[in-house]
Amino acid sequence: MNSLIKQTGALMRPILISKSLIPALNRCYSNEAPARTEKTINTITLLGRVGADPQSRGSTEHPVVTFSLATHTNYRYENGDWAQRTDWHRVVVFKPNLRETVMQYLRKGQRAMVQGKVTYGEITDQQGNQKTSTSVIADDVIFFRETA
Repeated sequence: MNSLIKQTGALMRPILISKSLIPALNRCYSNEAPARTEKTINTITLLGRVGADPQSRGSTEHPVVTFSLATHTNYRYENGDWAQRTDWHRVVVFKPNLRETVMQYLRKGQRAMVQGKVTYGEITDQQGNQKTSTSVIADDVIFFRETA
């Protein structure tokens, strides 16, 4: 096994790879066009409730809006009791018009549908500890209005 360095955002960490993969890696990072490309899909659709009002983050050059979305799953135990598991999703919005619309109209407790893609990374907290991060990069957010 050889140890290579994999860059994740601004952080570097070593990973182990098999010697048999080195020729394939060299082809991936060459200036030559690939012999063939294949289609991949990274799509997610979530329908849930917003956990908190959206927050504007980032810098003026790279603004981003984030909010949390809760989804749940109902399941039944063998004894007949029902339970509900809630999953929280971190949603990030980079598209300029969508960012502004989300900031203006989306509120805590509102139902929303998010379509986008899943991304993984690492975040360094204020104490310097690295934590893995999973986010949904929103391509579209559909707002639902409660009717009386």
